[in-house]
Amino acid sequence: MKGKIAVEGSLSNIRESLMKDGFEVADLNNNTMKNVDAIIVTGADNNMMNMSDIQSKAQIINAKGLSAEEVKNELKNRLV
Repeated sequence: MKGKIAVEGSLSNIRESLMKDGFEVADLNNNTMKNVDAIIVTGADNNMMNMSDIQSKAQIINAKGLSAEEVKNELKNRLV
C-alpha cells in the first residue's frame, strides 16, 4: 500500500527512495503530522521536534540506523 509519508528533513536519501517507489512524501511539520499515514524520524528520543501536544494516528518509524530499503519494508509491513 502506498500512502502519504512525512519525512524529517535530514533524511533526504529516504525521501528520494520513497518518491521513486510512488509514495507521496511531505516535509515533517505541524501541518502535515495529522494528515499522513506514517512519519519517518531520525530518532524517537527527540520528542518529535518538541511538539508533544500534536496527536496523530500515523505510524512512527525511527529510521536511525536503517537503510532506505529497510524503511520501505517497515512501511509495507505497517501500512497494510
